[in-house]
Formats: sequence, C-alpha cells, structure tokens
Amino acid sequence: MIVYHATKKGFTDDVETGAIDDVVLAAYQKALGSRVGEAERRAWQNSLNSMYIVVRDDEIPADAGVSIELQIPQTSKRVDFIISGQDTERRDRAVVVELKQWESAEVTGMDGVVRTWVGHAHREVSHPSYQAWSYTQLLRDFNEEVQQGDIGLHACAYLHNFTGTELDDPCYASWVEAAPLFRKGEAAKLRDFIKRYVKYGDSTQIAYRIDRGRIRPSKSLADAVAGLMKGNAEFTMIDEQKVVYERALQMVRDTPVGEKRVLIVEGGPGTGKSVVAVNLVARLTQDQELSAYITKNAAPRAVFESRLTGSMTKSRYSNLFRGSGGFITAERGTFRTLVVDEAHRLNEKSGLYQNLGDNQIKELIHAADVTVFFLDEDQRVAFQDIGSKDEILFWATELGAEVEEMELESQFRCNGSDGYIAWLDHVLQIRETANTRLDELGYDFDFRVFDDPSSLRAAIEAKNEERNRARMVAGYCWRWMSKKDRAAWDIVFEEHDFRMRWNLADDGGLWVVKPESVSEIGCIHTCQGLEVDTIGVIIGPDLIVRDGRVITRAEERDRFDNTIRGYKSRHKTDPEGARADARRVILNTYRTLMSRGMKGCWVWSVDEETNAWLKEMARGSTAVGPT
Repeated sequence: MIVYHATKKGFTDDVETGAIDDVVLAAYQKALGSRVGEAERRAWQNSLNSMYIVVRDDEIPADAGVSIELQIPQTSKRVDFIISGQDTERRDRAVVVELKQWESAEVTGMDGVVRTWVGHAHREVSHPSYQAWSYTQLLRDFNEEVQQGDIGLHACAYLHNFTGTELDDPCYASWVEAAPLFRKGEAAKLRDFIKRYVKYGDSTQIAYRIDRGRIRPSKSLADAVAGLMKGNAEFTMIDEQKVVYERALQMVRDTPVGEKRVLIVEGGPGTGKSVVAVNLVARLTQDQELSAYITKNAAPRAVFESRLTGSMTKSRYSNLFRGSGGFITAERGTFRTLVVDEAHRLNEKSGLYQNLGDNQIKELIHAADVTVFFLDEDQRVAFQDIGSKDEILFWATELGAEVEEMELESQFRCNGSDGYIAWLDHVLQIRETANTRLDELGYDFDFRVFDDPSSLRAAIEAKNEERNRARMVAGYCWRWMSKKDRAAWDIVFEEHDFRMRWNLADDGGLWVVKPESVSEIGCIHTCQGLEVDTIGVIIGPDLIVRDGRVITRAEERDRFDNTIRGYKSRHKTDPEGARADARRVILNTYRTLMSRGMKGCWVWSVDEETNAWLKEMARGSTAVGPT
C-alpha cells in the first residue's frame, strides 16, 4: 500500500505550495484509517522539504516516480521515500531513501544497532543504513514482481539534521557500504547517487508494481536456506521431533489456501521444540511458501539465526525471524504458515506500552493459513503471558480453524531425562512428583549448591572456557543501575567481593553465544527458550525456604520488573489472587532458569537457610558442590 504517489513534478509542486504535509496526511488517513500525531506530521514536513531540495535538478526527470510511505507487504514497516525511473540502459530502478531527523547518535558496538533520542528517550535502534538495506532486501527476497520484473533496488539513508561521524564507526562499515549514508550539507551527494540510477522517467509504474507484487520467497533465498541447513548438526531432528515436523508439513500441504488450521505442540524443557520450529520454517522457505519463525522475545530469534547462518551479524535471513507483535494490521492469510516458538510468552497487547492490537494469538491465527504453536505452559513467567492451550483453542474456534494437538518428550536438555525436571518440580513445590532424590534418577546430571556467589562465578567462567557453553542467570531482584550509568554494578554482594552487571542492554539477543558475555548475568528474558551445557543460578530473596516450605515474595522483585507489573494494585483489591499469580510467576521463573543447562545446574541462594535446604535436597546427586 502506497500512501502518496506522484511524479517528481507533482511532488515538487505540492512542496512549493506548502501543502505537502496536508496532502500526505489526507492520503495517510484515507489509506490507513488512523490518526497521525503532530510530531510525525512535522517530520513529514521537514524531511520532505529536505528531499525537495535534493530532487530539484533538471537531470532527474520530471516524470520520475515519487512514492511516500510504501508499506512493505507482510510487515508493518513503511519505506519513507522512493524515487523510481529507468537507468541509462532503460532498466527499471528504484532508489529507497530512509529519512531521519536525528541530530545525534551514539555507537553501541553492536551489529547494525545505534543509540539515539527517539520516542522521548534514548533508545537502541537500527542503524539507518541497515534499516534501508533490510527493506530493500526484504523486497528482493519476498516480492515476486521485484524478482521477475528485474527491478533494481538501491538503498540509502538521509539524515538531513545530522553532522556527526558516529554512524561511520567501523562496526557499521558493511551497512554503510550496502546503503550509503548522507548527512546535513550532503544534498548534492545524495542527488548524484539518485542520478546514477534514475536517468529516465518511470513509464512502467514501478512502485505500483512492487506494491501489488505477489509475496513469496525468492528462488535465490530458498536455495540459500537449503545450503545453510545441509549438514547443520545444530538442527538435526530425532524421534518425535521428526514426526511432529513431518505432520506439520503435511498439514500445510493439505490445507487449501484461505482455510485455517492450527497445530498445538506441547513439550517441556529439552524436547527440541525450537529445533523443529526452525526446520519447519527452513523447509517451507525452500518450498517457496511464505512463512516465518515467531517469538515474543528477541533472544531466541537472534540465537537461532546465528546458529543457522554461522554468524552473529544481521543478514538477509533476519527477515525469516519476527516478533509476535507485528501482525496487528496483517490481512487474513497473508502468510501461508507462521511457526510460533515459546508460544506461552505471547501477550494480549503489543507495542512498547502494551497498548496496541487486540490479542496476539488471534492476530497470528488470522494472519496465516496454518499456525503452529510450540507451547510449555509451565514456562509462563509474567502476569501478561496469555499463551495457554485454552486461549489458543478459543481463538482457533473463533476464527474457524481446525485444530490438531501433538506432544514432544524430553530429548536433549538436562542430560536427556524428564527425571530432573520432575525433581525440580518437587524441590520448588510446584507439584507433587515421585522424583524426590537425584541419586535415584539413574543418570548423570551435575547439580551443585555453592557456598558463595564468587565461587559459583569462578566455576562457571572455568567451565565456559571448554566450549563457551556456560552462563550465569538470576531472578530479577536487583535494579538495572548500569542502564543509565554504564560504569555502575547491578548485582553486588560486598561480603563476597561479588559484582556483576545485567545483560539487559540490547546486544541483539546474543548473550548466550557471545563468549565475552560470560562476564554478564542473564535473566529470564535473555535465556528463555535457549540452553547451555551448564547454568549457574543465583536465587534471589523472592524465593526462600522456611521449615521446608517454599515461600515466594513478590515484594522482593525489583519494582521495575515487568513480569509482575500491577502486583501492588492487584494486591489491594484481590490479595489472595495476586499472591497466587505472583507465586506461579516466581516458581516458573526459577524452574525455567534452573532447566537451561543440558549437563548441569549450579546454584547459590542469597538466603542461608534456603541454601542449606537446597544442599539437603541435593544429597546423593552426582556432584554436590562446596559445602
């Protein structure tokens, strides 16, 4: 969908009459049916006036096409400005310009990520060159008209208020090369860039053809994904995983376009849900079926992309991995298949302030012919987590989808046994189980209880040197001080000479694979859905044991912890219900943290009585740590 389209002459006439923002506003409201804030209206006025200066050149033909706010199909992303025409050899070309009003930016050192003032706060956002490149790559890989119509796309970014050099930092060099960046005072350079590709007018309606192009994975993307999967041991499936995978593929093949089916796959920690999910998206992409891997949290998406590609940098494959909140405006059946991993973490509302959309489960089922949900209700770790089988069944019925259910049993994590998970449920008093002693489980799992956090950290760091497969995590009971002061420490135990920082800054979600991140401590948001060989867990004061009884204390969570947002207000009106929900969240959090290790879980509690009780519970394990 294009909000505004005109020839270059029509665009310059609208600017010269001072009406461009009014024209774009009217077109936007007509096309999208939504209001626009004053800030965005001013942005249009300022940025489009800047582009007017750029294109006001007789060598850019008057009948070149100008398109503003082209929404990329199957996404909520909109291209700011496109100028289209033909090059010297009469080949169709379109120049995509990402417009920014930024006046300053900071280097983060992260791939394709910068920090700037946006949305009334300093935030980490995509580098403008990466953003422009990603839009054009998305069109190359998924728009059939671009592929078959031989439309050449060329990306760039124009920051007409920016004079700094931070965005040229070497860590961004590959993106600036892919999509050149132009600053304040460089209108002539941007003009020359456009003239390199647009020599003649747009006689073939390039932007409209792109807008109406059929959406499907390109053959080149399909072949590339096939190459990545071939021989990739990270994604080898066994036993029930292969059965679920084949059944899901069969469901897609048997579902007529326009009809709806839902597959619910339940499985606990270590059952290989994510392995099956990535295999599904890869195979469907190879079949040139439009699909995507979906999670609410960014960490699983980033990690599985890195394991698929063998690189921790962003790539064309990033478009296969999406967040769960991007389907609010998706049309019915936009996707052939959506594969939803960690479905238990889905929310009702989307957006930074949880105020957008209706219901993520509803929106996902609506957006696809086939929706596959991988689910573990025991990993719902926040008040706002609505991902339950009952909720999925409700919306499947509402939207007329046939439903099938399957189950995965434990394969990998925790040394291939459900026994440890059952023992953990017994220890945390989540449910009664027959697994009351580790030494009776019949397998080798390294559970240790340490006397102090510094010894635990030293052991984890030593273990990590073996394969980069050990990390430390903690319950969210400590304030994120380093968010504003990067020299500050977040988790401090002076009596143990212990200081660590949270890994809550946006590092692209790659904490679990970056070797240097062993010096940082993770939380539920950075590790859920992922695994290491050995996990070190600090149990905070939100979970203590008194006389053999596990007690949860929501008030000991940091007050900025979003997982129990609203607890205090709910406690005033429904104290019993608030405490019950908070207990579920806290117990599920530690159950999830303590099941991230495939070979071992090493713990330390800030509470002495709790630590002593854990040692007692661990008697007879294969390796009980320092006593």
